[in-house]
Amino acid sequence: MPSLIRFLTFVGVLVAVGFGAVYALATFVTPRPREMTVTIPAARLRPPAATAAAPLPRTAGTDAALDGGATSTQ
Repeated sequence: MPSLIRFLTFVGVLVAVGFGAVYALATFVTPRPREMTVTIPAARLRPPAATAAAPLPRTAGTDAALDGGATSTQ
């Protein structure tokens, strides 16, 4: 049992030191605002050119519809 208490004390001290470091950074350090510029390539601003839609593939269903309902044999 003493080793468990020693371990928990050690972990508690580490947590306290970490919390103290974060608190000190948040309290004593002030960020310096500065201007920021990001260059975006013109290709990303232009929409892609519209292309003609590809024709639908010929399937048995479209062949029958184009033939006026006749069945096709292959």
